[in-house]
Amino acid sequence: MHAVYPLVLGALLFSIGLYGVLARRNAIAVLLAIELLLNAVTLNLVAFGSILRDQYGMGQVFTLFIITIAAAETGLGLAIVLLLYRQRATADLGEQRELAEPVERFDADELVPATELSTTEPSTTVLGAAR
Repeated sequence: MHAVYPLVLGALLFSIGLYGVLARRNAIAVLLAIELLLNAVTLNLVAFGSILRDQYGMGQVFTLFIITIAAAETGLGLAIVLLLYRQRATADLGEQRELAEPVERFDADELVPATELSTTEPSTTVLGAAR
């Protein structure tokens, strides 16, 4: 088998993964595209290790490190996506502009209790929406 086949397959996987990262808006699809990128890199490392006849097997060693990093990235990334989905009910990355917690909305007629007013200001009525 020629060495060109795994290298072309790795380049194709990397291209598909790069397109997925740049074009997708869903967080799960972006995580899958990142996995494709990492798999393309591991395929190329093993192919170059075979082509160069590396006696220490450094391509395979780096591949093991990449697999470990990919597993940790998948677990942490899915945990973050699930947390964002629970808080905001969407996995769309376009709507995740702010990573702070969602702000509670108050009605304009609702007044802030007197215990929440600052003691340094004179006693005035503060609307909840003005906070």
